[in-house]
Amino acid sequence: MSHINPLEQSVRAQLERYFTDLGDSEPRDMLAMVLTCVERPVLQVALEKSNGNQSKAATMLGITRSTLRKKLLAHDLQP
Repeated sequence: MSHINPLEQSVRAQLERYFTDLGDSEPRDMLAMVLTCVERPVLQVALEKSNGNQSKAATMLGITRSTLRKKLLAHDLQP
């Protein structure tokens, strides 16, 4: 039996709530919605933990600084 980590449990619980709130409506673009909702706080935390150093934040995230800057612009998170 595999162990589900706490973050995964939280995501699953929120998705269950999302489906409950939807009622009879059909979900659309669910993966994109979840990725957008998760990406923004991950970017924010990486910037906080790196004291605003985008190079360090990009390394923490496993992406290039250029990709980080694009994501920051997309989420309106310019420092």
